[in-house]
Amino acid sequence: MEGHAKKQDESLVKLKVLFFARARDITGLSEFPLEISLGSTTNDCLKKLLIKFPGLEEIRECIALALNEEYATDSSIVKDRDELAIIPPISGG
Repeated sequence: MEGHAKKQDESLVKLKVLFFARARDITGLSEFPLEISLGSTTNDCLKKLLIKFPGLEEIRECIALALNEEYATDSSIVKDRDELAIIPPISGG
């Protein structure tokens, strides 16, 4: 039984999602722990976050993603303990 639990854990990656600006306002959080299947992309993470936080849909088309402090594409593969930042456009004056 213990071996099965370990095998299941190995098929998941755990990452920290950071929310900035409007994304933080929508979710009410600055960070969120996310577990996702091994081999998932940043886009897979975003889809899972949209289920958890449907309000993010309003900014989905204009956000940038950063993986470990570097801008990432939708197809970037996430690894265990990565940090994914959701960065909406920020207006200033």
